[in-house]
Amino acid sequence: MRLTILGGGGFRVPLVYGALLRDTGRPRVEEVVLYDVSAERLAAIGHVLAALAAGHDDPPRVRATTDLDEALRDAAFVFSAVRVGGLAGRTADERVALDLGLLGQETVGPGGVAFGLRTIPVALRVAERIAALAPRAWVINFTNPAGMITEAMRAVLGDRVIGICDSPAGLVRRAETALGLEPGRAAPDYVGLNHLGWLRGLAYQGRDLLPDLLADDAALARVEEARLFGTEWVRSLGALPNEYLYYYYFTREAVAAIGGAARTRGEALLEQQERFYQEVLGAPGDALTEWRRVRRERDASYMAETRDTAGAGEREEADLAAGGYEGIALALMTTLGRGGRETMILNVAGGSAVPGLPADAVVEVPCLVDAGGVRPLATRPLPLDFLGLVQQVKEVERLTIEAAVTGSPAAAVRAFAAHPLVDSVTVARDLLAGYQSRIPDLATAIRPA
Repeated sequence: MRLTILGGGGFRVPLVYGALLRDTGRPRVEEVVLYDVSAERLAAIGHVLAALAAGHDDPPRVRATTDLDEALRDAAFVFSAVRVGGLAGRTADERVALDLGLLGQETVGPGGVAFGLRTIPVALRVAERIAALAPRAWVINFTNPAGMITEAMRAVLGDRVIGICDSPAGLVRRAETALGLEPGRAAPDYVGLNHLGWLRGLAYQGRDLLPDLLADDAALARVEEARLFGTEWVRSLGALPNEYLYYYYFTREAVAAIGGAARTRGEALLEQQERFYQEVLGAPGDALTEWRRVRRERDASYMAETRDTAGAGEREEADLAAGGYEGIALALMTTLGRGGRETMILNVAGGSAVPGLPADAVVEVPCLVDAGGVRPLATRPLPLDFLGLVQQVKEVERLTIEAAVTGSPAAAVRAFAAHPLVDSVTVARDLLAGYQSRIPDLATAIRPA
């Protein structure tokens, strides 16, 4: 089988290739095609992958190209992890919002809307080329904002595009570990949108163990999300929120922490990764050692400002070692390609799985996966405070898609203004103007009538 990775020069591509090296089943991915707009980034990541493959018998072949059609032709799987505008775009996503006193974050709030506005036109063009050149390929989308981009690509690819994220799986794993369970043994009741969901139950041997976890101070202290939100708050919710809900529940604290830092997350990563690519190209023999060093530094600093503000402490060593989205991507690919049955939390059209949302809305819920595809499992109705937030953010996603497809400034302003973290239509207009002035791709995507 052939796997095409869009964004193949990205820093986290070695995680996916490493997962493929550990896969011994059949059929397996025999060729990996890396596509990126930057030949230099492809070359640097190629050095890391070559070092990873050394010593392995029959590792997947790697081929790199800057030609999209060449990369897509005859692919069995397409893994999309592109960043339109690069990390420079991410820094603008953060800074424009912070300059207006709003949350500056990559996928949540106005930054997520801006990211979506410039990414959706590219994602749709990619989807059209996949439909033309690899119509039977399964498309696994990790491009952020993952739920929004998956929903946009569904207009072209239908059920053959599936969104993934490692946040829900990490939350479930931490809850299971805190309860003394082997990861993967319990059935999670998880529901929401990408970067906006709640773990409301954890069934094991016919019993929901989440109430036991919420009642146990020592066990709860082992769960990073409980430390982040505070035990009193998670107990009042009766659920464990996805870590990204911190930006909704503790907005002022998040804005103060991020705005008060010397650099935003995007600015820190931009500096870090520019240095990484330069050093690898200058010393290819050290590529893998340097990548591992930078990866550990990057993972340890994830959401550092909010963890410091909340007193959540350092990330657990087990979480740093456990890996993330690459395991989800591999499990999804192998189940679709080989058969069997797995239950995974994925981003798919919900159908009737989430009461209160349109059937074609992409949601993040447990799904049954087999060789025939992916089917969302029904969830219990959400309480009104959860449902209202989900509905409002889903409407923001849909307005963002409309604006990106039509190029309408009016729809873009509506998308910003509808977001629960934007408090004024005037500010919504200022956001659009600020992003257009800072990000050329967005200025091109949203244009006056």
